[in-house]
Amino acid sequence: MQFNRTLITAALPYANGAVHIGHLAGVYVPADIYARYMRLKGKEVLFVCGSDEHGVPVTIRARKEGISVQEVVDRYHALIKRSFADFGISFDIYSRTTSAIHHQFASDYFRAMYDAGQFVEESSEQFYDPETGHFLTDRNIRGECPRCHSLGAYGDQCEKCGATLSPDELINPYNAETGNALAKKETKHWYLPLDQYQTWLEDWILKQHKEWRPNVYGQCKSWLDGGLRPRAVTRDLDWGIPVPVEGADGKVLYVWFDAPIGYISNTKELCEAQPEKYGNWEKWWKQDDTRMLHFIGKDNIVFHCIVFPVMLKAQGYNLPDNVPSNEFLNLEGDKISTSRNWAVWLNEYLDDFPGKQDVLRYVLTANAPETKDNDFTWADFQARNNNELVAIYGNFINRALVLTKKYFDGKVPACGALTDYDKATIEEFKNVKATLEELLENFRFRDALKEAMNLARVGNKYLADTEPWKLAKTDMDRTATVLHVALQIAANLAVAFEPFLPFSSAKLKQMLQMDEAIGWEDLGRIDLLKEGAALGEVSLLFEKIEDNAIQGQLDRLARIKKENEEAAKAEALKNWRPAPVKEMTTIEDFDKADIRVAKVLDCQPVKKSERLLQFTLDDGMGGRTILSGIAQSYPDPSVLIGKQVLFIANFPPRKMMGIESQGMILSAVDADGKLVVTTVSAEVKNGSQVG
Repeated sequence: MQFNRTLITAALPYANGAVHIGHLAGVYVPADIYARYMRLKGKEVLFVCGSDEHGVPVTIRARKEGISVQEVVDRYHALIKRSFADFGISFDIYSRTTSAIHHQFASDYFRAMYDAGQFVEESSEQFYDPETGHFLTDRNIRGECPRCHSLGAYGDQCEKCGATLSPDELINPYNAETGNALAKKETKHWYLPLDQYQTWLEDWILKQHKEWRPNVYGQCKSWLDGGLRPRAVTRDLDWGIPVPVEGADGKVLYVWFDAPIGYISNTKELCEAQPEKYGNWEKWWKQDDTRMLHFIGKDNIVFHCIVFPVMLKAQGYNLPDNVPSNEFLNLEGDKISTSRNWAVWLNEYLDDFPGKQDVLRYVLTANAPETKDNDFTWADFQARNNNELVAIYGNFINRALVLTKKYFDGKVPACGALTDYDKATIEEFKNVKATLEELLENFRFRDALKEAMNLARVGNKYLADTEPWKLAKTDMDRTATVLHVALQIAANLAVAFEPFLPFSSAKLKQMLQMDEAIGWEDLGRIDLLKEGAALGEVSLLFEKIEDNAIQGQLDRLARIKKENEEAAKAEALKNWRPAPVKEMTTIEDFDKADIRVAKVLDCQPVKKSERLLQFTLDDGMGGRTILSGIAQSYPDPSVLIGKQVLFIANFPPRKMMGIESQGMILSAVDADGKLVVTTVSAEVKNGSQVG
């Protein structure tokens, strides 16, 4: 189908904190690249986003800081909006879900579906805190992970092992904020009957959109194969858009119903403010000749490919043509986490590396998690800047312009006869536009950036091979030709890199004094700069990043890691509960274990073992050796020497690491997971039995 315009949406970030590199790599940089590319082609484009201000994370942040939720969203909406603008994310509008226009639009949308009978009402038992009187959302609930048994897993996910969970799976669930134990209580909600759209979704996605990325298509297929079920569109919360029907007191629109409607309300807000530029909002959402693209992270796939399309279809709106979703970006080998402050925050990056927006854009695109999770490291960040942007692209531009200033008074020299090598170099640019377009149209931004950088390599090699600084000593005409070709390559690079590195391209165009009319359609031409045209002021396009700047970032992460480890221990201690009592046994079974007292004569780590300690005991019966796997709990095992401990004397001997162990030391598992040897407080005879 022929599309006349493109609507691009980017996932709405929660207004509970700053934007980090995971958000940028997953959503905003690729969306911005595509939006800039389409504008460069002269296409009609609308790029929409805004702050999601009704999610549970914002209420958690407000209670944590002891301020109102409105204060939280006002602060972070302003911070996020400013950071995006400073970073060059070129939204046509960045609004918010607390705006009056969004509240009204989302409320009307729910009411229209309600009046059309497109919801079902259901009552169910949900987790409830009897002490606070509040129902809890999945993210408000924590407990022991049923998979890895770490404490403090959330009701929707364990951040330690990555398992997707439901609150009912948690062991000993509790209120994440108060620590209170939870109960179940019945409540009524409205649900979107996804099961009624199962057949339609299977046809629309699995048959009509096989071109979607494998991660998107695969996740959708998994959901559909599992059979869809009704999904709640309301919640029992005191922050959000009130449910606009009778009998819904204390209930608000669930954030995953409310937030995507923000794409539509933000479009309406922009179009009503600038109708002469953008026209009526309905042309972007209801006309068949509009192509819609959702740029999201993989955690949002189900909502943008299944839930939101059902909402759109129910009310006669356009459906997304594609949903380019990236995988996750990790940081220094660990999962990025807002709650653990394990992230590179955009606003802090802009402060720490002023003027280096394009460096981060380049690194995040070159290392984009398009097909699998990738890892951001500061070492790679520095290497890509110094070895690629500076040493290849920047070096070529600087040499071409500085030599032109030196030998031709800063004016584009005349082009004489071209050698075969000149022609071969120029030939490398012949198909650049078609190649880049094919890659960008298929959302292969990493490969497209690589192609653009390869062209910079061509230019760098051209100057290295022709050596105009040497030619100038004997053949100024040939020098002129070489630099003419180099400057034309530079002009092409300014265009090719513009979707990826907008600040650098703008700077390069200024240095080349390029005609503003030159655009994407001119890419590949070798006559972009006219003979005799004066260049502007020349400066470095990129600058080297020194080791101390990188070390500062690594030191910061080391501090955060230590703080997180201490916080995790404190959390575990705070919410520790005794393990359930084992199944009933008998005194006869207990009597079979011969538990005795012994004095520790020596305690040493076992060589080549990270786990074992070797105890030499006076057991009152001639002495014995016991190995115990508690080394990590006792970095200095000498503290146990001289203490009386309990051991089981009648376990069969067992060889470990070549040493015979003659029993088992009794230890307790503390709340933080540390093993603590059981000792005797009042001295008794060695060999005494416990009974």
